[in-house]
Amino acid sequence: MADFDTIYELEDDDEDERVVIEECLSRYCPDPVVMRGAGHITVFGLSNRFDSEFPSILTGKVAPEEFRSSVGRVNACLRKNVPVNVKWLLCGCLCCCCTAGCSLWPVICLNKRTRRSIHKLLEWENNRLYHKLGLHWKLSKRKCESSNMMEYVILIEFLPKYPILRPD
Repeated sequence: MADFDTIYELEDDDEDERVVIEECLSRYCPDPVVMRGAGHITVFGLSNRFDSEFPSILTGKVAPEEFRSSVGRVNACLRKNVPVNVKWLLCGCLCCCCTAGCSLWPVICLNKRTRRSIHKLLEWENNRLYHKLGLHWKLSKRKCESSNMMEYVILIEFLPKYPILRPD
């Protein structure tokens, strides 16, 4: 009866499973391709365009024409939204002292909407083509190489060819 109230710690095997899965992923999948912004305007880390130059590591995985058309769709979305964001940013900066910073909220919301539309576009591209080719595109926030600032990049990750089996 004394053992009834005793609390025992169970060993957690989730940590071991996660290490095994990460080892399998690193063995079967190369490092992701990072596409940095190539535009001359950046609003809250989001550049106004990405370079459509075909990375050599994707040779044999995807056609250069498909790659360029996908980057072109992302750039078209940015071309439509970023100039509006810049105008709102300038307006917000001019009125910032009078509104105690509240005039910057519209540009923050517009930037979030732009990121969300790029996420949706990349998910559509993934479902349409890239998951079938073993690739996954996503918009990710990364630290800039030259400074402490953050920027949004497109990551092209390689999906594992083999299903990852969890050890039982």
